Amino acid sequence: MSCLERCLLVACALVAVSVAVYAETDPAPKSAKDYGETYTEWFYQGELEKLYELFSSDMQAALPLDSLRAFREQAVSQLGVEKELLDESVTERDGFDVYLRTARFEKFDGAIHVVWSIDAEGIVSGFYVRPAPQLHKSSFLDYETKTELRLPFDGEWTVFWGGRTVEQNYHAQVRDQRFAYDLVVTKDDKTHEGDGKRNEQYFCFGKPVLAPAAGVVVAAEDGVPDNVPQEMNADRPLGNHVIIDHGGGEFSFLAHFKNGSLQTEKGSRVGAGDVLGLCGNSGNSSEAHLHYHLQNSQEFGNGDGLPAPFSAYVADGQPVERGEPVRGQKIKPQ
Repeated sequence: MSCLERCLLVACALVAVSVAVYAETDPAPKSAKDYGETYTEWFYQGELEKLYELFSSDMQAALPLDSLRAFREQAVSQLGVEKELLDESVTERDGFDVYLRTARFEKFDGAIHVVWSIDAEGIVSGFYVRPAPQLHKSSFLDYETKTELRLPFDGEWTVFWGGRTVEQNYHAQVRDQRFAYDLVVTKDDKTHEGDGKRNEQYFCFGKPVLAPAAGVVVAAEDGVPDNVPQEMNADRPLGNHVIIDHGGGEFSFLAHFKNGSLQTEKGSRVGAGDVLGLCGNSGNSSEAHLHYHLQNSQEFGNGDGLPAPFSAYVADGQPVERGEPVRGQKIKPQ
């Protein structure tokens, strides 16, 4: 699973038909929310020709009109009509507005996501309909973390994924990463300069990564090459990484270090704030970032994620004595 799952998928799973009717007399869409609602109604009602005309060339190549028709027809028998709108929101991602509609349908037990990625002119660059991700039902939601954690860096970083909902944090679907964070450095809401094709263009690449608390290093791996941005190494999911035993059954996982940058080794004792290595783009990572999570086992993929509240930091300019940062916040140590 990618730590930075940024690309919207072309429609490839379940779709559905709604009872909503689009009127030709409706005013033209004026916002991303208007576009998302209108395009959803067109899709539900089978107004596919005019919808297809607003697909980008890449979208038209990926989902030809005949395939779009077949895709919609398949939905009628699979889901039926939309019976309840649960939520809708718009976020900005990589220069596009992303409209997310969460709804329940007649024939499906569970929530469905309808997502459109739309540019400023209303051109569709991404579209999918699929079952909404489900939170992992953790038994540690009220767990009181014993280790006092500091942010694993100095300076201001941005929370790319973080929080307890799947909308804030796609990791929340996974047992061991239930409370994980992905952290980047942004400038003007961008993670890189230029075209982003080189790791050196990413603002966090090469920045020091620090131990969040004292402990013993129980795993330290180096030597995994950094990826070309947007390419990932699924065979080595953590890439270059460090795992720290803080005692009391709490283990910190820090992943995707720059190749050749680790400054610690297995068996070493580290103190809070010690430099472990440099931020990189190794492992199952699409761009330079720091992955951090706390769990109750030192074995990756085999343990329960634990809440990871940090102490003495600033979030969006406000001091926080102890808290769990969430997606979109800019955070730094006090």
